[in-house]
Amino acid sequence: MECSRGWALVLPSFLVLLFASFVGAADEAKRIPTTLEGPFKPYTKKFDTNLRTGSDDLPLYDPRIVKRVPAIYPEQIFLALSTPDAMWVSWVSGDWQMGPKVTPLDPTSVKSVVQYGTASEKYTMSASGISEVYSQLYPFDNVLNYTSGIIHHVRITGLKPNTKYYYKCGDPTLSAMSGEHSFTTLPATGPANYPKRIAIIGDLGLTYNSTSTVDHVAENNPDLILMVGDMSYANLYITNGTGSSSYGQAFGKDTPIHETYQPRWDMWQRLVEPLASRVPFMVIEGNHEVESQINGESFVAYKARFAVPQSESKSGTNMYYSFNAGGIHFVMIGSYADYNKSSEQYRWLQEDLANVDRTVTPWIIATTHAPWYNSYRAHYREVECFRQSMEDLLYKYGVDVMFHGHVHAYERINRVYDYKYDPCAPVYITVGDGGNGEKLELIHADDDGACPDPLTTPDKGFSYLSGYCGFNFTNGKFCWDKQPVWSAWRDSSFGHGIIEVVNSTHLLWTWHRNQDEYDEIVGDQIYIVRQPHVCSNQNNLLRRNKSVRFFRGSDSR
Repeated sequence: MECSRGWALVLPSFLVLLFASFVGAADEAKRIPTTLEGPFKPYTKKFDTNLRTGSDDLPLYDPRIVKRVPAIYPEQIFLALSTPDAMWVSWVSGDWQMGPKVTPLDPTSVKSVVQYGTASEKYTMSASGISEVYSQLYPFDNVLNYTSGIIHHVRITGLKPNTKYYYKCGDPTLSAMSGEHSFTTLPATGPANYPKRIAIIGDLGLTYNSTSTVDHVAENNPDLILMVGDMSYANLYITNGTGSSSYGQAFGKDTPIHETYQPRWDMWQRLVEPLASRVPFMVIEGNHEVESQINGESFVAYKARFAVPQSESKSGTNMYYSFNAGGIHFVMIGSYADYNKSSEQYRWLQEDLANVDRTVTPWIIATTHAPWYNSYRAHYREVECFRQSMEDLLYKYGVDVMFHGHVHAYERINRVYDYKYDPCAPVYITVGDGGNGEKLELIHADDDGACPDPLTTPDKGFSYLSGYCGFNFTNGKFCWDKQPVWSAWRDSSFGHGIIEVVNSTHLLWTWHRNQDEYDEIVGDQIYIVRQPHVCSNQNNLLRRNKSVRFFRGSDSR
């Protein structure tokens, strides 16, 4: 009996300890790492072969991409930040035309007006703007030309922070106004004020995977969206609307010029309109926005369709620009504008970063389309000249994170400077997995036999910007034999990312995969931590003190 009574006392204690160990293990599994624990050991998530690497295009009759209003009424409504107290409102009215001969619409035939206020159906303020049309012309037999509807851009001002505004846009003299839309302004600029959630999307396209990404982003209810290039993929189609995931293989030998099917831009802007009409949607160009014309012009659709704070940030071009959102300074860098140290973009970037006051905007977040660090075979080390030209600037001024697209997969890079771990360098993250029709990238440059010929790596369309800047690592090779030590996490899945800034030193980054149960499973998650008391490049006062040196890690090439 005494023995039985003893076991009766011991067993509950044992069970309590066992339960506690399970709880502890569960808590440890849920614990979110921070960049202070880096560098992280390389990790590659095995691709689930039950998943498809891509999906079909949306059919042209899909209700999300067809025109839903009469010709003169606004559609494709799109918001973009201007200054903390101003917003750009853009839209399209009228119908595009496509044929052997097209006659552009008269942009002066319709007014560009936004009526807005802080109460529904009570618009106490009004602003007028500009309008334009653009054409994509191909003077060849059996190739169709395109001219757009009328594109309107209106800058509305006098906005207060953290305030909901209701608005209509269109031409009131023609009784051609949109339905009512609304948006909420971001917090005021300052070190304690941040948007709640910022979505990052890359390489979106117009597939069923694209709609999944857009739906997931909408469920996340962001206050701001950043699109890091490659939007409509209109340049994967010839002018009769026939498309392919590889234009060169399908049409390259049969077309006199790289054609595009411009109506896909209209479809794409309809797809994102439910988001873009209520949340500022900031874009930067990718390679699929090039769309060269016979007269040498390029990026014509991109430049016409999107209003960005180019004048406000003194860049003078929407190929690169900057803006503030609460306590964050965003720098949108152009992968396809000249980036040499003698270029206007370099001069602008240096001046822009030098003028950032880290006591007002502690965080600096950069984006550009082509990744500076990438261990996948696709686009492997394609922009080495770009990186070598501008990386010093980003390091000198303490940029915290840099986001990329271009590679159709996810990859998070440890804090690195010139391929060496450095706790004061940026974190680099690639999110080129929005859902485009070119399918996921599954092959890594370190896979057996996958290392590309170095001379094939520069971007063929833009190699003239800098030439060839490749080099071998200290192993004597152009590629690693295994996942590089600077690559922390890679996963070939479609998805999007979310930034949640906690305070002036901590930012939560979450990457959501489309196939996961939303809000229950995340693909990757980490706290990115700034150390302005340690890293002089992250602190205005310390940076001015030349006696304080930056950290520099050991050679990890």
